[in-house]
Amino acid sequence: MSNTNITTDVGLSDEMKTYYSEYLIRAAEPEYVHNQFAQKRPIPKHGGKTVEFRKPGSLPKALTPLSEGVTPDGQKINWSSLTATVGQYGGYVELSDMLEMSAVDDNLKEATRMIADQAAKTLDTLTREVLAGGTNVQYGEGGKLYRYELVGGADEGNDYLTVDAIRKAVRWLKVQNAKRIKGDFVGIIHPDCAYDLMSDPKWVNVKTYADPEGIYHGEIGKIEGVRFVESSEAKVFHAADLTDESRNLTAVSADGATITIAETLTDAQAANIVGRKVLLGGAQFTVTAAAGTTLTLDSAPDAVSENEPIYPGEAGAKGRDVYATLILGADAYGVTQLADGGLKHIAKQLGSAGTADPLDQRATCGWKATHAAVRLCENYMVRIETASTYEIGEN
Repeated sequence: MSNTNITTDVGLSDEMKTYYSEYLIRAAEPEYVHNQFAQKRPIPKHGGKTVEFRKPGSLPKALTPLSEGVTPDGQKINWSSLTATVGQYGGYVELSDMLEMSAVDDNLKEATRMIADQAAKTLDTLTREVLAGGTNVQYGEGGKLYRYELVGGADEGNDYLTVDAIRKAVRWLKVQNAKRIKGDFVGIIHPDCAYDLMSDPKWVNVKTYADPEGIYHGEIGKIEGVRFVESSEAKVFHAADLTDESRNLTAVSADGATITIAETLTDAQAANIVGRKVLLGGAQFTVTAAAGTTLTLDSAPDAVSENEPIYPGEAGAKGRDVYATLILGADAYGVTQLADGGLKHIAKQLGSAGTADPLDQRATCGWKATHAAVRLCENYMVRIETASTYEIGEN
């Protein structure tokens, strides 16, 4: 029995490495909601770090009749291009030999699960932030002009996600001649907004699809020609508390753009609030200076009532969370990575560091990947911003 091969002889065997690498990829892939619908253009090996996405412009209508026997002039194709440069991302955890020897749980498997979750959310968020920066924005059903006007949690007049808001976004994509993806447009939606939308009688649950083939990761149903994919990582615009002690501040009086408040700010709190957006009297201002019991705004409010709340102003009315629901057509955005630079699982067994780990005390488990995302056509995507029945906070 002295020649029995065991996996702990020299750390992880090749078979074990393969198993955990496959486990990482399998655990991470379903979370790639924001990358599902992109043009994917990997950069070949030794091809640099930047990829160019090119697209031709549409040719005008040919409305002039041809002259008999005369060949008309040819037409030039106008190309436009956008570039994306990849960055490299990654993380790891370190495991001690004592932990490996004494722990009840399979620490390598648990560490692999954790870094898979980290990898998925990292790569997903990188793309999400690019999409959330799009210029084609619809606030609620289109009746509001700014994010800070969106109302939630009121007795009535809430700007929650509605079928009419979806219909208006779809109308825009149609007018722009955006192509559908597998016959429908695609929506990326937060569970809080899905809750507000799914009670509509027109909602078709994914479980009732006549043809269940080709269901997207996270798909929950469809309405008005949009198939919705649900993710808790859908963008939420959250306004942080104004101080570490209070979400809001209280206005006492105003002298032009200088507001006296009931609270007394520390030096650190005053420094942190400068540059912040705030809401006072339903209008949005930027804090240009702060000290003690005063705030200076970038302009004077119309009027200030005693004990009037000052809300954080980067989200909705009264600081309410605002949710982004993305409605996408085909070829709206692209993602890229270096060839051989996709998501990789990297495990280093005890002692693999040589003299840097002379007592074979540390092993590591990590991941790395290259990634970049770019919006290719603003007119092929609409970001609907709404409040919701619920609030989730920053994600």
